[in-house]
Amino acid sequence: MTSLASAAHLPVHGHRGARTILPENTIPGFEYAIRQGADWIELDLWATRDNVLVVAHDAAMNPKICKGPVGETLIRKMTLAELKKWDCGALGNPDFPQQKAFPGTRVPTFDEVLALAKTPGFRFNVEVKSNPEHPEYAPPIDEYARMVVDAIRKHKLEQRALVQSFDWRILHATEKIAPELPRSALFPTGKMDKDRDYVAVAKDANVKMVSVQYATVTPEKVKQAHTAGIKVIAWTANSADVWDKLLQAKVDEIITDDPAALIDYLRTKNLR
Repeated sequence: MTSLASAAHLPVHGHRGARTILPENTIPGFEYAIRQGADWIELDLWATRDNVLVVAHDAAMNPKICKGPVGETLIRKMTLAELKKWDCGALGNPDFPQQKAFPGTRVPTFDEVLALAKTPGFRFNVEVKSNPEHPEYAPPIDEYARMVVDAIRKHKLEQRALVQSFDWRILHATEKIAPELPRSALFPTGKMDKDRDYVAVAKDANVKMVSVQYATVTPEKVKQAHTAGIKVIAWTANSADVWDKLLQAKVDEIITDDPAALIDYLRTKNLR
């Protein structure tokens, strides 16, 4: 995969689209992020009972941001038709007061989001969600990885996608069937490992890229990673003071809930 980074261009990932402005993991949110110039749209995957990959962050529908029928909320126990009864744009997100409601917005399928690729110039950062403590929330790991890879290949997006996950079993399974597809280890996976160095993380996950929580970033960790040939992506950074620290640490890319604001900030630093 050719890097989007250059001396004058630091790549921006729109986290769940642009949830500061529009409902997360929705087509309107992704379209907004793309229009603003995001280099990547970051999205989350689960699978329905009828094995359709869908774009949502939580294993169960979150009533704080989505409105739906009384009854089952776990995505893996719903068919796609049942899931599509949920409106994830009507309520807005109380954690993001600037967010504009977008009534009638349904949970998109992975295919529907990948179809946005008709617009050139951006890529897909695909977070495959699972919970090792609850295997019933997702398909078996090898099958799950195959579903994701098949979808990416169907849309001919091998050169415009990367797969990331907190569950590194997903990354290992993806490597077996699609070694050409970039993979990134999300970190930390728990409170006890937040101080680990990025090279050790990359080695355990067998990747050349790590997606790390911004508060774990230090210049020393990033330098060590770069010396080992590891790229560092920081998540989820939403303010100028944090962006300043990440630039000083020389991270390679930044994931944010407000891609438009980050792009404007980077322009002031001659990085766009």
